[in-house]
Amino acid sequence: MSSLNLNVALNITLNALAVGREIKAAPLTVAVLDAGGHLISLQREDGASLLRPQIAIGKAWGALALGKGSRLIAADAQQRPAFIGAVNNLAQGSLIPAPGGVLIRDERGEVIGAVGITGDTSDIDEQCAVSALESLGLKADAGA
Repeated sequence: MSSLNLNVALNITLNALAVGREIKAAPLTVAVLDAGGHLISLQREDGASLLRPQIAIGKAWGALALGKGSRLIAADAQQRPAFIGAVNNLAQGSLIPAPGGVLIRDERGEVIGAVGITGDTSDIDEQCAVSALESLGLKADAGA
């Protein structure tokens, strides 16, 4: 697979939500973006709070924009706050430096998109993303 299509994006979303229900996560919001950062799928569970769509998109978009999972971006924000602050300024505040933004790689290791999840703790968000991707045979790059 060299690109992400709607069917795959919807399956990622459904699988991530299923994992969330299985582990009794708080209501989740899942965003799937293609390699160009364009939104393919966005689902917000009942009970998810107001800004969750923007946060999910920001986690995925940040991973694509910086070429690494948002867990590494969060670490950068702690170690190099001025740099991440400057990047977020360039990104007009769209960058969310917290785990839950996971790059999607194909069998050759090329980035074909990203998934961003929010709603529970960042670790749970990331777990749902990774599990969803792996269940479809895709490589999850969370930056762990």
